[in-house]
Amino acid sequence: QVHLVESGGGLVQAGGSLRLSCAANGNVFRLDDMGWFRQAPGQQRDLVALITRDGSTNYADSVKGRFSISRDNAKKTVVLQMNSLKPEDAAVYYCNMKVLTTSLRRLEVWGLGTLVTVSS
Repeated sequence: QVHLVESGGGLVQAGGSLRLSCAANGNVFRLDDMGWFRQAPGQQRDLVALITRDGSTNYADSVKGRFSISRDNAKKTVVLQMNSLKPEDAAVYYCNMKVLTTSLRRLEVWGLGTLVTVSS
Protein backbone atom coordinates (compact mmCIF):
# COMPACT_ATOMS: atom_id res chain seq x y z
CA GLN A 1 0.00 0.00 0.00
CA VAL A 2 1.02 3.57 -0.64
CA HIS A 3 -0.38 6.65 0.99
CA LEU A 4 0.37 10.35 0.74
CA VAL A 5 0.80 12.77 3.61
CA GLU A 6 0.19 16.44 2.88
CA SER A 7 1.15 19.44 4.96
CA GLY A 8 1.37 23.20 4.73
CA GLY A 9 -2.15 24.46 4.23
CA GLY A 10 -3.63 27.23 6.31
CA LEU A 11 -4.87 30.80 6.36
CA VAL A 12 -2.98 33.55 4.60
CA GLN A 13 -3.72 37.10 3.55
CA ALA A 14 -4.02 37.96 -0.10
CA GLY A 15 -0.58 38.55 -1.52
CA GLY A 16 1.01 36.13 0.90
CA SER A 17 2.69 32.79 0.37
CA LEU A 18 2.21 29.18 1.41
CA ARG A 19 4.24 26.07 0.78
CA LEU A 20 2.48 22.75 0.43
CA SER A 21 4.39 19.52 0.81
CA CYS A 22 3.40 15.93 0.10
CA ALA A 23 5.33 12.79 0.96
CA ALA A 24 4.73 9.25 -0.25
CA ASN A 25 4.91 6.44 2.28
CA GLY A 26 4.72 2.72 1.69
CA ASN A 27 5.85 0.25 -0.94
CA VAL A 28 7.15 2.71 -3.50
CA PHE A 29 9.50 1.47 -6.19
CA ARG A 30 9.27 4.49 -8.46
CA LEU A 31 7.30 7.73 -8.60
CA ASP A 32 6.22 8.99 -12.00
CA ASP A 33 4.04 12.06 -12.51
CA MET A 34 3.30 14.10 -9.40
CA GLY A 35 0.76 16.86 -9.20
CA TRP A 36 -1.39 19.17 -7.16
CA PHE A 37 -5.09 19.62 -7.76
CA ARG A 38 -7.57 21.88 -6.03
CA GLN A 39 -11.28 21.89 -5.41
CA ALA A 40 -13.28 24.88 -4.26
CA PRO A 41 -16.78 24.42 -2.78
CA GLY A 42 -19.25 23.48 -5.47
CA GLN A 43 -16.53 23.22 -8.08
CA GLN A 44 -14.80 20.32 -9.80
CA ARG A 45 -11.32 19.24 -8.91
CA ASP A 46 -8.87 20.91 -11.28
CA LEU A 47 -5.20 20.48 -12.01
CA VAL A 48 -2.99 23.20 -10.54
CA ALA A 49 0.48 21.95 -11.38
CA LEU A 50 2.15 18.80 -12.64
CA ILE A 51 5.74 17.62 -12.67
CA THR A 52 6.99 14.59 -14.56
CA ARG A 53 9.75 12.28 -13.45
CA ASP A 54 12.25 14.11 -15.65
CA GLY A 55 11.25 17.45 -14.16
CA SER A 56 9.01 18.85 -16.88
CA THR A 57 6.27 21.03 -15.46
CA ASN A 58 2.81 22.16 -16.45
CA TYR A 59 0.66 24.79 -14.73
CA ALA A 60 -2.91 25.97 -14.88
CA ASP A 61 -3.04 29.34 -16.58
CA SER A 62 -4.46 30.93 -13.45
CA VAL A 63 -1.33 30.14 -11.41
CA LYS A 64 1.46 30.60 -13.95
CA GLY A 65 4.13 32.92 -12.66
CA ARG A 66 2.89 32.64 -9.06
CA PHE A 67 3.12 28.93 -8.19
CA SER A 68 6.07 26.60 -8.55
CA ILE A 69 6.13 22.82 -8.29
CA SER A 70 9.22 20.79 -7.46
CA ARG A 71 10.05 17.24 -6.48
CA ASP A 72 12.68 15.27 -4.63
CA ASN A 73 12.71 11.69 -5.88
CA ALA A 74 15.03 10.47 -3.12
CA LYS A 75 12.75 11.86 -0.42
CA LYS A 76 9.61 10.89 -2.36
CA THR A 77 8.17 14.36 -1.97
CA VAL A 78 6.53 17.01 -4.09
CA VAL A 79 6.27 20.66 -3.07
CA LEU A 80 4.00 23.43 -4.30
CA GLN A 81 5.28 26.91 -3.55
CA MET A 82 2.41 29.37 -3.80
CA ASN A 83 3.18 33.09 -3.96
CA SER A 84 1.04 36.17 -4.49
CA LEU A 85 -2.00 34.27 -3.33
CA LYS A 86 -5.43 35.54 -4.30
CA PRO A 87 -8.81 34.89 -2.70
CA GLU A 88 -9.74 32.79 -5.71
CA ASP A 89 -6.88 30.40 -4.87
CA ALA A 90 -8.77 29.29 -1.76
CA ALA A 91 -9.64 25.61 -2.00
CA VAL A 92 -8.79 22.17 -0.72
CA TYR A 93 -5.53 21.17 -2.35
CA TYR A 94 -4.91 17.51 -3.15
CA CYS A 95 -1.62 15.82 -3.86
CA ASN A 96 -1.60 13.17 -6.59
CA MET A 97 1.10 10.71 -7.55
CA LYS A 98 1.43 7.95 -10.11
CA VAL A 99 3.30 5.16 -8.40
CA LEU A 100 5.01 1.95 -9.38
CA THR A 101 5.00 -0.23 -6.27
CA THR A 102 7.61 -2.71 -5.19
CA SER A 103 5.32 -5.47 -6.46
CA LEU A 104 5.25 -3.68 -9.83
CA ARG A 105 1.67 -2.52 -9.56
CA ARG A 106 0.81 0.85 -11.06
CA LEU A 107 -1.31 2.99 -8.80
CA GLU A 108 -2.69 6.51 -8.86
CA VAL A 109 -2.75 7.76 -5.29
CA TRP A 110 -4.45 10.79 -3.77
CA GLY A 111 -3.80 12.60 -0.56
CA LEU A 112 -6.62 13.52 1.80
CA GLY A 113 -6.33 17.20 1.00
CA THR A 114 -5.16 20.29 2.80
CA LEU A 115 -7.23 23.47 3.12
CA VAL A 116 -5.92 26.78 1.84
CA THR A 117 -7.84 29.89 2.87
CA VAL A 118 -6.96 33.31 1.49
CA SER A 119 -8.40 36.40 3.14
CA SER A 120 -8.88 39.59 1.16
